[in-house]
Amino acid sequence: MKFLKSLIFLTACTASLNAIGGAAESDRLASVLAAQPEENQARFAHRHPQETLEFFEIEPGMTVMEALPGSGWYTRILLPYLGSEGHVIGADYSMDMYPLFGFFNEEWLAEHATWTTDFPASAAEWAGEDGAGITAFVFGSMPEEMKETADAVLLIRALHNLARFEGDGGFLSAALTDVNNVLKPGGIVGVVQHEARADMPDDWAGGANGYLKRDFVIAKMKEFGFEFVGSSDINRNEKDQPTDSDIVWRLPPSLATSRENPELRAELEAVGESNRMTLKFRKPE
Repeated sequence: MKFLKSLIFLTACTASLNAIGGAAESDRLASVLAAQPEENQARFAHRHPQETLEFFEIEPGMTVMEALPGSGWYTRILLPYLGSEGHVIGADYSMDMYPLFGFFNEEWLAEHATWTTDFPASAAEWAGEDGAGITAFVFGSMPEEMKETADAVLLIRALHNLARFEGDGGFLSAALTDVNNVLKPGGIVGVVQHEARADMPDDWAGGANGYLKRDFVIAKMKEFGFEFVGSSDINRNEKDQPTDSDIVWRLPPSLATSRENPELRAELEAVGESNRMTLKFRKPE
């Protein structure tokens, strides 16, 4: 009986400590978000960074691979949140993929060829005094020393173009192979992706218009060795109801199809950002 009481007491203490730790991490993330630039905070209502990162179990001290960090919207959050014990690994498209878009000129391509050194150097200022370190690689060329170093991988609005050009060079396959290789056993993969309705044509939902189907994403992740853990409606937006003549970039923040049409622009701004699936996967132990 004494043993049972002791076990119950220890279990209760552990649960209390976990709750306290979770609250501290949540407060830390909230503080980081409150310090973000105003133009970034304006997107919080659509992108829900606190809820999203907590759903993906991102915690201070982790090593997190972020696919396609771009201008650093999430990187600016991750670096100070992960802290000095943490690390961010940025991952970008292969240089072989960029010419397929058709709008990058030779000068831009030449400048972007040094991204793996340029991005960490420019992003370091976002870390602050107690922020995480940062390194980078391009898909298809992951350094061997990065193998099984990441606790989590974030694929946030990162899969559509990889899927779009899969037939031109196996770019999605190469990226997901790297994701599996960089992740520790038991690590989490968080996916946020513009979601096509199940009734939309498959060719329309192949990535070129920005959208992918949920079943496609889950099947592809399973194909590359990940277990589906669950989903969340955090980033769902039922107002986004595209037709098969629409692209995701018609919506904020791009508003690419309404720049000369204020009335249409207002309608699309009222829709908000895209409807997005939020899916969590795990690499088996």
